[in-house]
Amino acid sequence: MSFEDGVFNYLKTEFDSHSGVARIELDRTDRRNALSLALLEELKEALSLAGADDGVRVIAIGGRGPDFCAGADLAEVEASAQQGAMASLAAAEAFGELFLLLRRLEKPVVAVVHGRALAGGCGLATACDLVLACESAEFGYPEVKLGFVPAMVAAIIRRNLGEKRAFELMTMADSIGAGEAAGLGLVNRVYSDDTFAHEAGEFLTTLSRRSASAIGLTKRLLYQTETQSFEAAIQTGAEVNALARMTEDCRAGIRAFMEK
Repeated sequence: MSFEDGVFNYLKTEFDSHSGVARIELDRTDRRNALSLALLEELKEALSLAGADDGVRVIAIGGRGPDFCAGADLAEVEASAQQGAMASLAAAEAFGELFLLLRRLEKPVVAVVHGRALAGGCGLATACDLVLACESAEFGYPEVKLGFVPAMVAAIIRRNLGEKRAFELMTMADSIGAGEAAGLGLVNRVYSDDTFAHEAGEFLTTLSRRSASAIGLTKRLLYQTETQSFEAAIQTGAEVNALARMTEDCRAGIRAFMEK
């Protein structure tokens, strides 16, 4: 089953076969694309299909309507709390499975953010490998204002920001603009609102033209070594280096360079 075969109720999908870019857009505009359990399951399915489709080189996640994503569906959070600890744990683990899947996919996943990316929506964006944002986009973790905790995204925030900046962002619960988010390391590129769609599209196309095997190995190396000792990380690097040398992309690239 290819990415194009997926049928969804809460997502809009599009595939550009020329560039190999698969676009997934959250489509619950009446709830600011809040992450219900049904939407989470569809998003995981769409990501899995894109990951398994040989024609897909880059996966982009965006949101329809005025916002990227407002976070978890609070009505479902309240309902799970009423059902007890096990229901709450199952709902939380559904988020965890999504974040793990984003890391395990070999293909690069890029968040394309406009409007507000808050709470779990901010977590979704920053769990992606790269984040592109328009100037007017807002990021934040407002959970503590509700007596809640940004627990599912804590590991992601800490890795992106370090302890002290992560603690401030999680406990002060202020929204920050795209420029400040980029300065902190949550966002890779910020584009003006007027040119955002065009420039983000160009970025995705450029990324899709890079060696798929090299990007896949780079992603694996980056995330695999984050918890390793220095010595283990160097050994992992040596192993990935050896694998990369044997890929057709690398051998063809070296031959082309030597023939210049």
